[in-house]
Amino acid sequence: MTTITSTKTSAISRPPLPGAANRRRVRPFDLVRYVILLIVAGVILIPIGYAILGGFKSNNQLVGDPVSVFPSPWILSNYTDVVLGANALVFWREAANSLIIATVAVTLTVGLASLAAFVFARIVFPGREAIYTLFTLGLLFPSAVAILPLYILIRQVGLDGNLLGVALPQAAFGLPLTIIILRPFFKSIPVELEDAAKIDGCSTFGFFWRILLPLARPALATVSVLAIVGTWNAFLLPLILLNGADQWTLPLGVMNFATEHVSDQARILAFTVISIMPAIAFYVIAEKQIVGGLTAGSVKG
Repeated sequence: MTTITSTKTSAISRPPLPGAANRRRVRPFDLVRYVILLIVAGVILIPIGYAILGGFKSNNQLVGDPVSVFPSPWILSNYTDVVLGANALVFWREAANSLIIATVAVTLTVGLASLAAFVFARIVFPGREAIYTLFTLGLLFPSAVAILPLYILIRQVGLDGNLLGVALPQAAFGLPLTIIILRPFFKSIPVELEDAAKIDGCSTFGFFWRILLPLARPALATVSVLAIVGTWNAFLLPLILLNGADQWTLPLGVMNFATEHVSDQARILAFTVISIMPAIAFYVIAEKQIVGGLTAGSVKG
């Protein structure tokens, strides 16, 4: 009897085969979802990959064999000429203008939206929801609709032909979406945490600055990505509000470069790819911050 019992026990406690516990059936809905995701990823990544590889080709390769994937031979001069050649001074000047506008606009957008979202989320006062609804209506008015009155206003305050005249409207147009994203996150912070902070002598602004903002790093990273990508790729506002090529940003520089070198398509692709690389690099850095904030921003009891 003892032998039989031990045999049965060992049979029951025997570990499953490797991978058997994690194996599950693939449902048709999951398969369709994966196919859709692959299609969407292809629609986004294939043009970017074509532009990157096209910058390493010659114009003869692009015209003679436009569907070829890899260059043969690889031509590095298209990229090096943009950042080190005759057009390097123009490129770096436009990159500096874009960086200045993006820095000012993102700082104002995230800073002011954080304060406004904190007020709308944590402080109760008459008319709070009405004012919040007014901010949400700002999503219905893109910059193209308000470009004429905005140009008149910027000109009246003396900011036409000034980088600040582009950064301030960019920050204003970025406020509604940023507030809408931050408010639910601020509301999800437990009230008990705020009460404990006040018992310890923390003021309302102190709670916002010392406790709420560190916990909101994932949300702040998300809105920062949206703000800087939208500002970096802005085209209409710089086109209308800036005067002269010395003040142009990279999107305007791409348009001007494509006009001047209309027959040099390979170099146009190289210029375009380099122009969008800073925004992509910022996204990669911010993505790491989002993951780090999700693990370090939890509330410990």
